[in-house]
Amino acid sequence: MTDSAPRSRLRGDSGTPAQSPVLRQYLEAKGEHPDAILLFRLGDFYETFQEDAEVAAGLLGITLTSRDFGRAGRHPMAGFPAHAAEGYIARLLAGGQRVAICDQMEDAAGATGHNPPEQSPRGPRLVRREVVRVLTPGTLVEAQLLEPGRENPLLAIARAGEVFGLAAVEVSTGRLELSEVPARPGALEEILNRLAPSELLVADEEDGETATPEGWSVARLEPWRFEAERGRRRALEALRVRSLRGFDCDDLGPALGALGAALDYLQRNRVSLPPEVIRLRRSRPGGAMHLDAATVANLELVQGLGGTGRGLLGLLDRTRTPMGARCLRAWLLAPLLEVAAIDRRAGAVAELVERPELREGLEGCLRRVRDLERLTTRTAQGHAAPRDLGAIRESLPALDDLRAALAGASAHALVAARERVEPEAELQALLAGALEDSPPAAAADGGAIRAGFDPRLDALRGGIQEAQAWIAGLEARERAATGVRGLKVGFNRVFGYYIEVGNANRLPLPEHYQRKQTLAGAERYITPELKERESVVLNGEQAILAREREVLADLARAVAARAPTLLRGAEAVGELDALAALAAVAVERGWVRAEVDGGYGLAIRGGRHPLVEAALPAGTFVPNDTLLDAGTRLMLLTGPNMAGKSTYLRQVGLLVLMAQVGSFIPADAARIGVADRIFTRVGAQDAIAQGLSTFMVEMVETANILNHAGPRSLVVIDEIGRGTSTYDGMSIAQAVLEHLHDAPGLRPQESGFVGAPGGCRTLFATHFHELTALSRRLPGLANHRVEVSEAGGGVTFLHRIVTGGADRSYGIHVAEIAGLPAALTARAREILAGLERARPLAEPTAAAAEAQLALPIEVEHPVVRELAGLDIETMSPLEALNRLARLKALGAEPARG
Repeated sequence: MTDSAPRSRLRGDSGTPAQSPVLRQYLEAKGEHPDAILLFRLGDFYETFQEDAEVAAGLLGITLTSRDFGRAGRHPMAGFPAHAAEGYIARLLAGGQRVAICDQMEDAAGATGHNPPEQSPRGPRLVRREVVRVLTPGTLVEAQLLEPGRENPLLAIARAGEVFGLAAVEVSTGRLELSEVPARPGALEEILNRLAPSELLVADEEDGETATPEGWSVARLEPWRFEAERGRRRALEALRVRSLRGFDCDDLGPALGALGAALDYLQRNRVSLPPEVIRLRRSRPGGAMHLDAATVANLELVQGLGGTGRGLLGLLDRTRTPMGARCLRAWLLAPLLEVAAIDRRAGAVAELVERPELREGLEGCLRRVRDLERLTTRTAQGHAAPRDLGAIRESLPALDDLRAALAGASAHALVAARERVEPEAELQALLAGALEDSPPAAAADGGAIRAGFDPRLDALRGGIQEAQAWIAGLEARERAATGVRGLKVGFNRVFGYYIEVGNANRLPLPEHYQRKQTLAGAERYITPELKERESVVLNGEQAILAREREVLADLARAVAARAPTLLRGAEAVGELDALAALAAVAVERGWVRAEVDGGYGLAIRGGRHPLVEAALPAGTFVPNDTLLDAGTRLMLLTGPNMAGKSTYLRQVGLLVLMAQVGSFIPADAARIGVADRIFTRVGAQDAIAQGLSTFMVEMVETANILNHAGPRSLVVIDEIGRGTSTYDGMSIAQAVLEHLHDAPGLRPQESGFVGAPGGCRTLFATHFHELTALSRRLPGLANHRVEVSEAGGGVTFLHRIVTGGADRSYGIHVAEIAGLPAALTARAREILAGLERARPLAEPTAAAAEAQLALPIEVEHPVVRELAGLDIETMSPLEALNRLARLKALGAEPARG
């Protein structure tokens, strides 16, 4: 969703002479934030007015009414109770709105309930209000508005020539990640897919250099805010340092410009990011694999196909803490590329697998740790509630126990994480001594601080208790002193405490009784002593709340002072939690550790698809082997529909990815050479929103693969060419295979592969059985098929991958088991038999194989002549797509014999 221009000029704006004080106050606040829904606090309610009210009423399903502002007339109004604000705000944000909260900064005498009467300039002064917070999708810190298991980054993008500068700011945890990447086609989409930002921040430029894809929440700022040198100064100010060398960011340009714009945006939206919580890091290319959107979707990394069901993340996520869940998700979407880093992570998982007592002890500690990362950040930002401080208090003892549980660990990753978790005995003792066992959700509720912790608070509470006890005994004392049996002591919110004497029981009363109120049947009095005690009780409650706020602020400052240490420990806890989760699922499902090296090979024995296996009864999934080495770089897979080709292709991609994440994998054994990219072209679907047909989606995804694949890439392509005619599809499929086999840029450079057939590791499934003839002249291509058993006129899919090519698709059999009428499938068999007699499949001649696969065409067609003239050895992917457009046009012309 794109940020819109400021709303139209507000009705009754500052040029109107008849404004009431409240309306003027509202319009001043609204003028500062014209692009946000302004929530204006009136007593116990948040109200919206004018155009905001119309929008809010529609999104929230609340009543649209109006309010009379005197000579300024009536204005639309819609509101909701302040105590329920979080739910309403969440719905406004989900509706694509920004929300500005204009709160009362002081108590309003008598201003309680819905729409309290405000004071005029001639009476008591107007209640002071200020915008205290502007909520946007990428600037949230409130726990109720965030998903615990995923990051919520604000991504600022600056472009300088052919470079994108990126600043990913996670406001709820203080993480800042800077990077610079080439501004090549598709780069921005890859970035958005990897980081999944909740909000984008770009320069408001007419030339559209930082134009973003549809479907993202976008805010635009003035271009000068993205200037690199200005960003450098803003970063130094925010970090309170003199140099960025210690953060490995000193040589950055546009990335610092993006960071400066992000810091401006946070300041404008009243978001604090104290230096104590900022963790600035630089992300360099080559540390992690970049996954495009197609691969994330096709491999079902986060969710099932079609956006429904559980993906791989759901299967692996056995984490106990929100930090662990966020860490595991980040690992899964950015597999490692360095063999040493993969070994360290997998080695830690292996130790936890092999030592159940170590894993169980770690898990027991993790269960007691709350979201320490976000709790600490929120506290340092000044947004902590008493219950947040209580959650920090509860987590600290678990950190000590966690260090003890890992005392005997030997894996590098476990030892390194343990060392980053530091004891916090002093802070733990402070919070334990200060906070009640069950602190309230809000400071305004009172009762957060233990008795005996703060002498001033104890004195205030003692004074109230003494005054309340005196008032409680006043009625009995006054009855005895005055002889009036019907005398009562009461209280109401208007008149406070009083002594009531009925007219029927009236006797001479003491001189110190002062008449306060006359009723139809009684008189109410006050005495100097009662008035004094009343003042202690009524004012003391406010004094206690004020003092509790002061104590809570002191506690928050103590937490903030330890924020760097706490956040370092929280990050380590997240990593330990993610490692324990990977170990737990490995033990439960019987997975093994893959051997990952720097080679170009891929050998998997008894591999299984983790998601499909989990969905089937135990022991029913059919495992398969995969071998791609110096002699065979490309696997051409043929076989019937529904026999398991797509499952097998996805399976191989998943196992490679999981191994590079550091996870164990479902296989008997595996040796995997690191893949720098995993590309997938699987399934057929339209992209109607982008105006793309099934075939165009195929071509766009294939072009992305051919333009970006390298010698270390793993390419998985399933059924390319289904979206067009048979001739077009087969021609394109063959051309793609030849490119993947022959392109110089895809040839491995390792010594063991010199002189061997070229091409990157590729699994290519097709229903064009004629393509199996390519193995005669492409030495690096090997034919494989899904085995089928035929007996008694029936067909059984065995789901086993064997060598050799298939000669038919068994499509009519699939139609039968899908439930098509028997008469229809019988007729289909007759037609198929006739076609096979007229145009039998034949092995191509050697001469034909050297040039182009023979196509079963009875007459010469313009497409055939065009294909014969193609120089496919030198044609680039872009040229192939352009030539394809011409072929499609020729396909509409009549054939000439």
